[in-house]
Amino acid sequence: MIRPGDFDFFFSLFARPGQVAVYNQGSLVSLTLSHLAIVFAAITASALLAVGLAILVTRPFGAEFLPVSRAIANIGQTFPPVAVLALCVPILGFGTTPTLVALFLYGLLPIFENSLTGLAGLPPAVTEAAKGMGMTPLQRLMRVELPLALPLILSGLRLSTTIALSTATIGSTVAARTLGEVIIAGLQSGNTAFVVQGGLIVGALALLIHDGFTALERWQWRAIGGGEQSG
Repeated sequence: MIRPGDFDFFFSLFARPGQVAVYNQGSLVSLTLSHLAIVFAAITASALLAVGLAILVTRPFGAEFLPVSRAIANIGQTFPPVAVLALCVPILGFGTTPTLVALFLYGLLPIFENSLTGLAGLPPAVTEAAKGMGMTPLQRLMRVELPLALPLILSGLRLSTTIALSTATIGSTVAARTLGEVIIAGLQSGNTAFVVQGGLIVGALALLIHDGFTALERWQWRAIGGGEQSG
């Protein structure tokens, strides 16, 4: 990304004679940072709502909200992001905001379900022991339940973030600054080299972030003495 010209020979394999092989319509670094910032903002918002809902429905006073919470998360996952963009543009206009809304909705379900599994699946003996130590409900949540559920919450974040990295490319269709600009420029000009560049950068970012979250999950499993989990 910093020196894309170094890969001119490789990308020229995908360009037709006379076409520029390396994307030259903007800074790849700037597009990548903008792409990551949009994904980070959307997934942070998704995590706050999804984990909050999971905490709510695993409390005695919030159990009745489980069907509603699950329906909200399911709708967000099943509604196509392209349709969300189409519905948001007339209201919010072109730019980053419609993309943020689409990624936010799309990221809810994996984080919610994993958080719910982590919080609801704690051994009763653990929570009873915390009660026996005189912990308040808030202390049990912050010191016992959330730390033990953290590996599964991280797993949900990994899935949502990886999906959002790829999905964010469609944001460029509504003028959001993402790596989709590179792919769209390639499609418009019939330049396969641009399409390959955009796809490779998004794929590499997804792999790096996936591996980073996986390492965090393994570290957290070891920290709580639960061993490593697959997935």
